[in-house]
Amino acid sequence: MRFEGESYGSDVSFFLVNNQPGMGPDLHKHPYSETWIVRSGIARITADGEEIEAGPGDIIVVTPETPHKFKNIGTDRLEIICIHASPRMIQVELEE
Repeated sequence: MRFEGESYGSDVSFFLVNNQPGMGPDLHKHPYSETWIVRSGIARITADGEEIEAGPGDIIVVTPETPHKFKNIGTDRLEIICIHASPRMIQVELEE
């Protein structure tokens, strides 16, 4: 699910992600910060070349212009909320 706040007068946008194992976005960046809240499953998050694993209840923030991606590395679905500090999503893809 994708929500862009601009047309609602909100200063934030977000994705509600429910990925199968192995799935997730490729390396990209935004001109604003992004905050992730992991609800269930296990994610491998790569941010600025560093990798961390995040599970339920973990909150991770990347700063503006930081190259990042995440993948579901568990055997169950990954539920994660991706909050964009912007009324509209602006994403620059860095790998194909």
